[in-house]
Amino acid sequence: MYVNQIELQNYRNYGALSLNSFGSVNLIIGRNAQGKTNLLEAMFVLALTKSHRTGKDKELISFGSDFAMVSAEVEKKYGNVKLELRLTSQGKKAKLNGLEQRKLSDFIGALNVVMFAPEDLEIVKGTPGIRRRFLDMEIGQVQPSYLFHLQQYQKVLLQRNNLLKQSWGAGPELGTMLEIWNEQLVEHGVKIIKKRKQFIRKLQKWAEHIHGGITGGGETLKLTYQPSFGEADEEDEAVLIEQFMIKLSQMKDQEIRRGMTLCGPHRDDMSFFINGNEAQVYGSQGQQRTTALSLKLAEIELIHEEIGEYPILLLDDVLSELDPYRQTQLIETFQSKVQTFITATGIESINASRLQNASIFHVQEGQVHG
Repeated sequence: MYVNQIELQNYRNYGALSLNSFGSVNLIIGRNAQGKTNLLEAMFVLALTKSHRTGKDKELISFGSDFAMVSAEVEKKYGNVKLELRLTSQGKKAKLNGLEQRKLSDFIGALNVVMFAPEDLEIVKGTPGIRRRFLDMEIGQVQPSYLFHLQQYQKVLLQRNNLLKQSWGAGPELGTMLEIWNEQLVEHGVKIIKKRKQFIRKLQKWAEHIHGGITGGGETLKLTYQPSFGEADEEDEAVLIEQFMIKLSQMKDQEIRRGMTLCGPHRDDMSFFINGNEAQVYGSQGQQRTTALSLKLAEIELIHEEIGEYPILLLDDVLSELDPYRQTQLIETFQSKVQTFITATGIESINASRLQNASIFHVQEGQVHG
């Protein structure tokens, strides 16, 4: 997978931008607050139709404009595709080779990206919500059906929570309504849980191998899913449905008192263990950073395994955060294999001698010069 050309219009601090002279490695250099991250974010948004930095689409639209547009020509092994995403206050419209897509989930996956930024350390040491978001975005790229079940689950969850908030002192009709929402919650929730468990199992295979290489065999990394009910390794749908229903029945009174749904994939988590010790709690910052790096490198290989080609790698001001050894490990992983876009405040912060034939772009106040 290779981005040949990208255009932005009214996107954050870019009024109009067209770039088409990319190489396999692209250095995007500039001082802070000039637009480097915005350029990488635009590629991420084009791949996933949402930002990794904000949940508010209006923040992506330049001040005073009523829309933003991101488009790109992407070279894939089966031919080139033209992607276009238009954002307005009324919503998003996506086109694939000029044809508007009825559902965004039909558009997601045409471009695959792996983003690695300093805040990705939070995947290891941050809140469960950050890890769930990581899972949702990465699985959604390679399995669009996952996004459908996730969207449906979130809609049902909202309706069920509204019912629970209004249910204190309600009559017998509450039980009937809850049963209806429970069936739908379980139907979509079990699909999410099953796909997450499968994804983590595949990610584990790659991450363990990569982490062992980075640490010279000194550390063993294990990933585990932490469900809000049942066993972490259970994937049989019939069993999961039964376990979910039993848990909802057990939690009913507590949920009514608190006015919220207390079990399901929206409450699940994942954990990382280094040599048997939980990295979130006992890992040093260096170990946590290596774990995050191993995860991102594992993502690259997993996507290749799933779709048959490598994704685009976006490194947002991350090389300067790594020591020389980890920089070298990362560079050797993507060199000559993955098209990569790297932002940095200066060449001196990167082990540039390791980079072969890198294209260099300079960013200043929303203007990019090759």
